Amino acid sequence: MNAFIEELKWRGLYADMMPGTDEQLNKEVTTAYIGFDPTADSLHIGSLIQIKILAHFQQHGHKPIALVGGATGMIGDPTGKSSERNLLDEATLNYFVDCLKAQLSKFLDFTGEGENRAELVNNYDWMKDISFLQFAKDIGKHITVNYMMAKDSVKKRFSGEEGVEGMSFTEFTYQLLQGYDFLHLYKEKNVKLQMGGSDQWGNITTGTELIRRKVQGEAFALTVPLITKSDGSKFGKSESGENYWLDPKKTSPYKFYQFWLNATDEDAERFIKFYTFLPKEEIEALIAEHKTAPHERKLQKKLAEEVTVWVHNREEYEKAVKASEILFGKSTAEDLVSLDEEIFLEIFDGVPQKEVAKTEIIGANITDLLTEKSGFLKSKSEAQRELKGNAISVNKEKIGDSFTAQESDLIDGKFLLLQKGKKNYFIIKAN
Repeated sequence: MNAFIEELKWRGLYADMMPGTDEQLNKEVTTAYIGFDPTADSLHIGSLIQIKILAHFQQHGHKPIALVGGATGMIGDPTGKSSERNLLDEATLNYFVDCLKAQLSKFLDFTGEGENRAELVNNYDWMKDISFLQFAKDIGKHITVNYMMAKDSVKKRFSGEEGVEGMSFTEFTYQLLQGYDFLHLYKEKNVKLQMGGSDQWGNITTGTELIRRKVQGEAFALTVPLITKSDGSKFGKSESGENYWLDPKKTSPYKFYQFWLNATDEDAERFIKFYTFLPKEEIEALIAEHKTAPHERKLQKKLAEEVTVWVHNREEYEKAVKASEILFGKSTAEDLVSLDEEIFLEIFDGVPQKEVAKTEIIGANITDLLTEKSGFLKSKSEAQRELKGNAISVNKEKIGDSFTAQESDLIDGKFLLLQKGKKNYFIIKAN
């Protein structure tokens, strides 16, 4: 069996392939592509498997092409959708395309002179000059409506499943446009293989069929499973339905790190194969070690490290670890003061805050600061009682009734973290 396919299989990243794919990959350096539709200004973690498949493909000596769908993104892929996607205006779409190109360039090797150097393409470049009549005459006649209607993505939209509402002609043409991408890349860049999620099988095989009928060529399809959590819920979204984005401005590296760190034991065993480049022997050893002491969460920690460093960098990973240690009490006041505002507020999201003039904080009597200045505690008698009971902390360090805050105590120059007991937090923001 081909080494690339073998790796996908042991990692659990293999769903299906057309006959002959294995032989094609063994025969020669093969060029393959995966498409990414620009529906936002960032990819999210749902795209990581496709990115990783291209990276594995390149590591095995083959040539990956990442296609950004500047043309098909104008329409929207109906696969797995119960309603039609809102169409984007051209300026927004072009901006999204540029953002995705910049992101994808981080994950593949576009440098060097080797024949497997990665490439980025935009299907708008070859779609923009084709007229409707030309497309209908040269492409449309090769694929029948019956063939297109037989695809699952189309059938589900017409069958009434899940309250679906039919399909516009615009969306109906999507599989033909994706098929034309494959034909164009086959002719212009010798692309022999298209890869994607298992829900893309119908669209991909429309392309292989178009290549067979139009130019009597042979091309191949390979799909990977759609990823879900072990409980069957959708992977890649928070409980409130938010995406976890790859852009650090949209999802902070700390929050990204926490997503992987919070994986269940069952998910961590799968995800470390899916989302890291660690070799089989090391992964098996990690899983075995984790099972002897699951409470130490070594598997989740290694998973979170590998993916955070890959998507962001080592520095952001180390910041995220430090932030996590602060949250769980394994840190010093110095660590806390060194945080920037964004990470600090991310860690203590939801903690009540009050703005107080800086002159009212620096040098203030701690009892006054805990009560009338901040409103954290209800009365001075409560404050004095809690201070005597050693229950009050400032910036995670226990204090007594003689404490006064200094400028150097302010986190990022503006915050003071008050705490009563283990879980009762309050933030004073200096203004």
